[in-house]
Amino acid sequence: MTNIAIVVHSGYGHTKRMAEFVQTGVTKTGATAHFLVIDEHGDLPAEAWEALAAADGIIFGAPTYMGGPSWQFKKFADASSKPWFGQVWKDKFAAGFTNSATMNGDKFSTITYFVTLSMQHSMAWVGTGMMPSNNKAATRNSLNYVGGFTGALAQSPSDSSPAEMFEGDLLTAETFGERFATFVATHKKS
Repeated sequence: MTNIAIVVHSGYGHTKRMAEFVQTGVTKTGATAHFLVIDEHGDLPAEAWEALAAADGIIFGAPTYMGGPSWQFKKFADASSKPWFGQVWKDKFAAGFTNSATMNGDKFSTITYFVTLSMQHSMAWVGTGMMPSNNKAATRNSLNYVGGFTGALAQSPSDSSPAEMFEGDLLTAETFGERFATFVATHKKS
């Protein structure tokens, strides 16, 4: 059984909703998905750290605020120095996703932060494996409309609720979760 951990911080609920669709994609493959929420203080319970240690792959998720991940996610990343010291996550697979209010919003800076974190932990990064919807026939609800290759991206207007997220962004998150779990199942150590 493939074991995937999704560790996420969400400030207003949009990134959490995106994470739920990532989780749906992971479970569509038959993999186990552990949904680990970083709280408003930037903390995870002890059992969440155990789930991360036991996972075959870890998917990082956070909103993009001011050109990078939320401070709560950064606190979690700093706290990961203990598993880093023991190389607990070495050779696990990693991936990431983010959401911001604007179409660009410097989301790639957040994804780059996740890539750097995973490289610090000696992990192997997995991208989306999706082509962007970048032709005239594309609509805002097309798969990978925001155009993420390195990680899954979503955009939620600042005055929208999580329930109003774009269908295409949620489908992108689900497809991304499915691709990640399939990749990990195919490439993990026995």
